[in-house]
Amino acid sequence: MGTLYLVRHGQASFGAENYDVLSELGYRQAVRLGEYFKYKGVVFDAALTGTLSRQKQTFAGICEGMGITPGGTLQALEWPGLNEYDSEAVIAAIHPHKLEKPTSPEMYRSHFRLLKDGLAQWMAGVVSPRGMPSYSDFVAGITSALDHVRKNHEGSVLLVSSGGPISTAVGHVLGTSPEATIELNLRIRNASVTEFAFTPKRHMLVTYNTLPHLDAPEHAEWVTYA
Repeated sequence: MGTLYLVRHGQASFGAENYDVLSELGYRQAVRLGEYFKYKGVVFDAALTGTLSRQKQTFAGICEGMGITPGGTLQALEWPGLNEYDSEAVIAAIHPHKLEKPTSPEMYRSHFRLLKDGLAQWMAGVVSPRGMPSYSDFVAGITSALDHVRKNHEGSVLLVSSGGPISTAVGHVLGTSPEATIELNLRIRNASVTEFAFTPKRHMLVTYNTLPHLDAPEHAEWVTYA
């Protein structure tokens, strides 16, 4: 039986012109996770990432923390199906006016209320966000990565992705409703670890959204969500 570690990227640049870049803290979160894996004696037989910058930067940070060379001793297979959905396109599908950059708690709450509504409508096939696949195709991109792991590996595998794909993978394994999958998505933390045990036939959820590498009091302010 193997173990698949699904890691969400570190803190990105929410509200900035380019979200797809890790913040300084986001990279430190990734390095700290790599240090934790090294401390626990985890050795990865293989790795997969999406093609987004924040995902690949997180993989590089994990490798740095583990003291290994990305692309050398551990080379990540880039899997486009592990890319995140476009949250701006999801919101624009139900809210025609461009949102202002959030600068207050209420603006952040309004942003995520719209995102939650847009996700529900996209998942139900009510809207088709510009430039995005259908929800069924989005799910297929994620499950194809899970199938690849089951069919080709037996040991420990690292998968670095984003909140949407990871929560969708969990929803797929557990058979949850779309509404439950959205709730899982909106609660996932940066650089969090979700574990699946897997056999050639199936994946099984072991843990979800954990931060064992940030348990110490000195890392309390390192816990982020966006």
